[in-house]
Amino acid sequence: MHPLLKNLLVLDIETVSAYPNHGDQPESLQAHWDRKASFLRNQEEKSSEELYFDRSAIYAEFGKIITIGLGLFAEDNGKLSLRVKSIAGDNEKKLLEEFVAIISKFDQDNLKLCGHNAKEFDFPYLCRRMVVNRIPIPWSMDLSGKKPWEVHHVDTMELWKFGDRKNFTSLKLLSDLLEIPSSKDDMDGSKVNTTYYNEKEGLKKIETYCQGDVIATAQLYLRLNDLPLLSPDDITNTNE
Repeated sequence: MHPLLKNLLVLDIETVSAYPNHGDQPESLQAHWDRKASFLRNQEEKSSEELYFDRSAIYAEFGKIITIGLGLFAEDNGKLSLRVKSIAGDNEKKLLEEFVAIISKFDQDNLKLCGHNAKEFDFPYLCRRMVVNRIPIPWSMDLSGKKPWEVHHVDTMELWKFGDRKNFTSLKLLSDLLEIPSSKDDMDGSKVNTTYYNEKEGLKKIETYCQGDVIATAQLYLRLNDLPLLSPDDITNTNE
């Protein structure tokens, strides 16, 4: 296996508002959200309640994780493959405990975590929600006291920047630009909250979407390192 792919775990998370509606939050959090909302860019002049449902999911103080997708490269008889797994549920603490149990099986000193915009979103969001749920942060994710070269976090968006201070570039844009096959699902991040709270099979749909993003991120990592992309036959969903 190529050295860049060894001990590399690709991940993606999907998040929603911690409560279905602004008014369902404890009163103290309602006040904090109202203050937060007052600083948000709000061209449509939405109320604090509307902004809560639309945008609170991206803030770890007001959201929660409902799905974590994982992808691990493997090599069988010289042929590269990707094994994809996802964990999903309404109980965030149980979800995070299962995630920690999975990554704790790896050598924490050599495990590399990879995601798209993960240094800005997925990694810190996971750690913050672990603190909220009183779950010890695994060594491979804990930045405290570490030197930069001791942190084995890989971000495909950062790789795409090539040192530039470019703004956010979406996974979908890079997949289309670099001709990386991606899910044709009509889901996108802006629809996750509505799908979760308003559709009967919403969680399952979001889980499938998350798996697609894990695959796209793994393929993007290959492409950015000038390595051959995987065919659909080389990708296995271990949930099935």
